[in-house]
Amino acid sequence: MTREENVLKYYVLCNKLKNVIRTGWKDWHVERTRVESVAEHIYGVQMLALAMHSEYKYDIDISKVIFMLAVHELEEIIIGDLTLFQISKEEKEKLGHDALKEVLGCLITGEEIEKLIHEFDERKTKEAFFAYQCDKLECDIQSKIYGEEDCVDLNNQDDNKSAKHPRVVALLEEEKDWARMWLKFGQEKYPYDENFKAVSDYAKENKIKELIKN
Repeated sequence: MTREENVLKYYVLCNKLKNVIRTGWKDWHVERTRVESVAEHIYGVQMLALAMHSEYKYDIDISKVIFMLAVHELEEIIIGDLTLFQISKEEKEKLGHDALKEVLGCLITGEEIEKLIHEFDERKTKEAFFAYQCDKLECDIQSKIYGEEDCVDLNNQDDNKSAKHPRVVALLEEEKDWARMWLKFGQEKYPYDENFKAVSDYAKENKIKELIKN
């Protein structure tokens, strides 16, 4: 293929992520005219990374982080947004590895991008760990926005495996609120540092959509 064809093939493939709705929102039957796609999540997590870096002065290569986050969901072009309620971690990693080969095969720098994605997945460098925290917190913040918009009916979750998770059930009973449950679950599950935890705590305890009125 020509370079022009490679550029356009890669773009058309990535364009598909605009129409891949995040599985978590489908599982919880988020009722909204527009529900977040994977492409919108990628944009959101990059903006969150810029804000966290700006306000907390992390000693990281933020350009590398933004690049890492731009490509961290590429396998979902092929396999979709799979959760661990649907598939094992090992099987997901195998499918994701094969999907990356397919997506990046048309680019000269495909192997370099694939290495960056593996660095993100391993979370051993400070950039990868920062990016990982942004990835998880963005989802938690988005849940709070949907919660404030009253987009989730807890009485309409009979087919939702996530809603039957023992800890989710316990937190819903404790918090009496879907978004607060989601944020608390994230705090327990993910190794947030003190800054990410502070942002998560603020989102949990306050109406964050009101911030844009100030």
